Amino acid sequence: MADTPIIALVGNPNCGKTTLFNALTGLRQKTGNFPGVTVDRKAGLTRLDKNTDATVVDLPGTYSLYPKSLDEQVVLDVLANPSSKDYPDVVVVVADASNLKRNLLLFSQVADLGFHTILALNMVDVAEAHGLTLDPELLSTRLGVPVVLINAKSAEGLDNLKFTIKGELLEHAERPKPTMQFESVSKDFLEEVKEKFGVNNSYLAMLMAGQAEKLRFLTLEHRSQLQDITQRHSFQHTNFQAKETVDRYALLGKIADAAVRKKDGELKETFTTRLDKILLHPVWGYAVFFGILFLIFQSIFSLAEYPMDWIDTGMASLNEWVKSVLPDGMLTSLLTDGLLAGIGGVVVFIPQIAFLFVFISLLEESGYMARVMVLMDKLMRSVGLNGRSVVPLISSVACAVPAIMGTRTIQSWKDRLITIMVTPLMSCSARLPIFTIMIGLVVPDRTILGVFNLQGFALMALYLLGFVSALLSAWVMKKILKVKERSFFIMEMPVFQLPRLDHVALSVYNAVKAFVLEAGKVIVAISIVLWVLASYGPGDSFEKAEEKVKTENPTLSEQDLSNAISSAQLEASYAGRFGHWIEPVIRPLGYDWKIGIALLTSFAAREVFVGTMSTIYSLGGDDDTNTVKDKMRTEINPETGEPRFTPAVAFSLLIFYVFAMMCISTLATTYRETKSWFYPAVQFAYMTGIAYVAAWLTYQALQ
Repeated sequence: MADTPIIALVGNPNCGKTTLFNALTGLRQKTGNFPGVTVDRKAGLTRLDKNTDATVVDLPGTYSLYPKSLDEQVVLDVLANPSSKDYPDVVVVVADASNLKRNLLLFSQVADLGFHTILALNMVDVAEAHGLTLDPELLSTRLGVPVVLINAKSAEGLDNLKFTIKGELLEHAERPKPTMQFESVSKDFLEEVKEKFGVNNSYLAMLMAGQAEKLRFLTLEHRSQLQDITQRHSFQHTNFQAKETVDRYALLGKIADAAVRKKDGELKETFTTRLDKILLHPVWGYAVFFGILFLIFQSIFSLAEYPMDWIDTGMASLNEWVKSVLPDGMLTSLLTDGLLAGIGGVVVFIPQIAFLFVFISLLEESGYMARVMVLMDKLMRSVGLNGRSVVPLISSVACAVPAIMGTRTIQSWKDRLITIMVTPLMSCSARLPIFTIMIGLVVPDRTILGVFNLQGFALMALYLLGFVSALLSAWVMKKILKVKERSFFIMEMPVFQLPRLDHVALSVYNAVKAFVLEAGKVIVAISIVLWVLASYGPGDSFEKAEEKVKTENPTLSEQDLSNAISSAQLEASYAGRFGHWIEPVIRPLGYDWKIGIALLTSFAAREVFVGTMSTIYSLGGDDDTNTVKDKMRTEINPETGEPRFTPAVAFSLLIFYVFAMMCISTLATTYRETKSWFYPAVQFAYMTGIAYVAAWLTYQALQ
């Protein structure tokens, strides 16, 4: 056994496995990808007792060891490969106690691989609400493994589970006896596979022979050898899989019937069942969904307003204080106008990012998000999206990168491609800083009917516009690709339950941490680079700009003259010259060279737009005690003498960022998932084209 034993959590989708993982590991967890595949890998440490830590790996949800998608395949890759770094010492199979018969199929397959296996019966309270009683001792006796009752939401039974895991790690702990005896399979066939590949487990030998093409750790030579063995022994894997499944259900069904009894002869109608009649209703379901969305966007503005103002004002005050205590010079300018301005562009949006993920986490933890996916299924299929497209589209409200990776569960290539191509049209959290600051500039902060915030209405409208555009784009692509086959979406809906606040807090913490560390690093780096480009110019351009301002404005006060010189030098800098170079392209949209610079830098990450504007206006000579929003509000268009950010310009920018593909990470993910640069190029071209035309129409209509 390794110094730090590995505990794998395995289970059907929505059995509470990830909730258990969070309860066991808390903040001691890391995320990444499984080796060689873009599937999320979550691992963390748990303390079994005061002397023993263990690594817990949360494997993707699957119904059996016969995978139908890439994330399900990861489970087989790990459990069938003793050389995997995630190969477990103990496997905890998490099962939904209210639907035990179906969950036992996966359990029996895992146990037959010879692992030290524990059956963790989760959601026992739900089973009891359905009028069911369980006999864990009978289950343990009949299955030959420890059975533990837990409630992952409330952490009930976790100490008992840890104690049981510790017992399974002992050297003398017995492994489960095989659930099934496959008498129809040739013993010579099994022995040849086992001898050839050094395998001592008969069920593993059958899985390797039957699913050689899906086991990525096998070499081409090994696959060829397995194919030769299966042909010589006439092993028909499809027939074996069908018979195995039927035989397992027949055996396990008897065990489940003996261990699970109905209290009063028939199942009760639960609170979840009654509520689903409303939430899944073709009319009331949508009404509730849009009502919840409305409340979320109202809250994002009303709840986050005060902490955002405090942070914005605090960063402006910090910047001014640093300038007052440090001597004038390039180093002070780099620290204040470059570094602090960039940091300010990151931290000011932490409250809104946090509130957004609070609501998302509450919806997921409660079980409502699964209902949204089922509700939207019919609408998705009508425009050419696969029923499973609901999952990546909904999750892209947080970030398009994991959402695009989530399309791996879609089996049809055309359906998957359409989903990948339209997913970035859904407004992600990276757009939120742009939306909120531009809405704050031009949409009045007033309420309708004394309750509803007008700015919240505007934010919700932008998100809905992205959603509608994704559906319309999918419909067009369906016609272009001539998708004819019908698709279906099958999903296990969890019961409704009160969210665990510590899990919500953990989700928000991870989201804010990712925003600050990932997006923040990009924003700060670009802010510093931008400071360099804006603080220097070719030749003696800065000296000439200063002389020109002094000559043309001899009567200006000292402060006004300093501001005018700073603005002129910014325009003469490398950044300013580049901005002027692209200005003819963006002028029809109402943008000037400063906005052009922000558009280009935001291609690294959309949220960089605000940080860039903060840096540019810090270098422009305005009163540095102003906040970012104040600087943008007081910016004047020299050609008209009016504010730069008029409603026409602001709404043009908002519409541009609803549609524009301004994210290198998303394009890279599209390439990784499609294995071709053609599709990211098409994605960038059509989204940028739509963004440009829509922004131009908006500006022309409002100016």
